[in-house]
Amino acid sequence: MSSEASSAVGGIGDAFRAYAKQLDAVNERRERLVKASRDVTIASKKVIFAVHRLPADGAGGGAEEAALGQAEKDLQLIRKTSIKRVAQELQDEDYWRFSRAFSPGMQEYVEATAVLHYAKTGRLLTYAEANAELSEVQDAGGQAFRLSAADYLLGITDLTGEVMRLAISSVAAGNKGAAASMAAFVGAVYEGFHVVPMVAELRRDLAKKLEVMRSSLVKIETASYMVHVRGSEYPEQFLAERLAEAPEDRLDPDM
Repeated sequence: MSSEASSAVGGIGDAFRAYAKQLDAVNERRERLVKASRDVTIASKKVIFAVHRLPADGAGGGAEEAALGQAEKDLQLIRKTSIKRVAQELQDEDYWRFSRAFSPGMQEYVEATAVLHYAKTGRLLTYAEANAELSEVQDAGGQAFRLSAADYLLGITDLTGEVMRLAISSVAAGNKGAAASMAAFVGAVYEGFHVVPMVAELRRDLAKKLEVMRSSLVKIETASYMVHVRGSEYPEQFLAERLAEAPEDRLDPDM
């Protein structure tokens, strides 16, 4: 083999070793993002569980305010640690190239932030509000991290399932007014999603999540029906126990 041919072959080998190094770096970055996303998911679920432990009778009080304050601090810690790691990994990188690696964690974070926001205000967390809370999360270059619209919307679809659970607990605790308000809230969100275009980022998950959202709305309405319409036929304590013990997917309006 001539020296020119040997040099050409050696150049090909060098090129492929460089490609392998680049791919290894991409895969390692993706794995770090997946790990950070899992940490966000785990911590966000703890915030959601904390909201569900609040008294369902609407009594409120100092203990509830303290629990809400602690949940807010927990969300702030998520932003300062795990989400900041995501932001740092994405510095000078293509956001969408790695989005599938960290999207599940961002959706869970939106769900946790939105359910806490709803518990405190009774309102839907807006996209602008969600990103405003993330303004403190910056990469080394000072660029603030922003949620994608798709992650925000998919996180909000999961919020309605948590509101459904809050509504069932409220009905079981005798707080009928809260359950009616939650049913109206979930219904409004469900209607709102029907004007959202089925863009590529949403096509894979949104249709299934909308079906789950519709199911959540039906469960709230069924529980309210059991109390308002059938309530006169049974002692209030019996209804409360029936709702508290029945699985959410087996609520029977005919008892």
